[in-house]
Amino acid sequence: MKNNSMPYWRLSGFYWFYFASLGVVVPYWALYLNSLGFDAKSIGELMAILMGTKIVAPYLWSWIADHTGHCMKIIRISSICSGIAFVGIFLDSSFWWLALVMLLFSFFWNATLPQFEVNTMNYLGENTHKYSIVRLWGSLGFVFSVIIIGSLLDDFGYQLVPVSVFILYVFIVVFSFLVSDAPQKQSHIEQGSILRVLKQPHVLALLGICFLMQMSHGPYYTFYSIYLKQHNYSSVALGWLWALGVVAEVILFMFMHKLMPKIGPGILLIIALILTTLRWLLIGNYVDSLSILIFAQILHAASFGLYHAVAIELFHRNFKGKLQGRGQALYSAISFGAGGAAGTLLSGAYWDIYSPQIIFSAAALASFIALLVAFKFLQLQNRAA
Repeated sequence: MKNNSMPYWRLSGFYWFYFASLGVVVPYWALYLNSLGFDAKSIGELMAILMGTKIVAPYLWSWIADHTGHCMKIIRISSICSGIAFVGIFLDSSFWWLALVMLLFSFFWNATLPQFEVNTMNYLGENTHKYSIVRLWGSLGFVFSVIIIGSLLDDFGYQLVPVSVFILYVFIVVFSFLVSDAPQKQSHIEQGSILRVLKQPHVLALLGICFLMQMSHGPYYTFYSIYLKQHNYSSVALGWLWALGVVAEVILFMFMHKLMPKIGPGILLIIALILTTLRWLLIGNYVDSLSILIFAQILHAASFGLYHAVAIELFHRNFKGKLQGRGQALYSAISFGAGGAAGTLLSGAYWDIYSPQIIFSAAALASFIALLVAFKFLQLQNRAA
């Protein structure tokens, strides 16, 4: 990217290691908990903690960052604290101890990304549609770790999971000190309090879409790896399937800076929701068909990549000036936090009661309802414009 004022590789490096840590946690943390003897209900509850802290932590930290104007300082503090708290994972493996440790480290860990997103968008300035060119390195980091860990699990065991996460947290801390705060241009748009923005009908509709969309991901992020293991897929195959989804996401990110201005975020959001609904139906009903699973994983480009890039853009447009940080934190809190926790808790509570087909069909229903809300969102947004 030709932008001399933007530290492209340092921004990309932070994304690489942050999402590399996710590349260990998302596919393998539930398997690690399963190896400790926890049942589906307990795994769902523990995984929900990781997402539940996103409801409060990002907004609290973003409020501090917005009032101090130093989001990178917040990122450094939270990165160090999350690494220190994570050490507790190695001290005990009882349910309540793990719940406490996961609550502490995720409270700090979930504070970092929304603030870094704001800093990246500030560096991009008028070129926010090029966000995906920076963010794709995070996806590559995810791919790298999910393949490497997947190939090593059968030989080294599941204790490799927390060890790998801790090492990656150390690198996150290092890169947090390599990136400085982006210069912010003075905004001429006065939006007043955040409540004024939230009262707008199209913003409420957007929040509803984000909640439902991430809620639909609950069974996937929590039980997809366990689901495949139950159907005799190896750890290596599991890792490659996770990686395939993110590779598809990376390819999409490479073209998003052209698609966003040409097609528009509204239509892209509709496309993402349609393909997400299809994806959950395919995973739930055709797990024994590798070719269909491969196609379903390619659809990750839509269910996460396309959706996330569009959501970041829409929140950036609706929460301006001093509200930027809290806007991105709200996106994280409502979608990955409240929506993700709800989807995880529900899927955990019913995974052993109903079939995975029913659970993933329920996920498809949630994304389909989000699709219906998205059509209303477009109408409301046009009226507000």
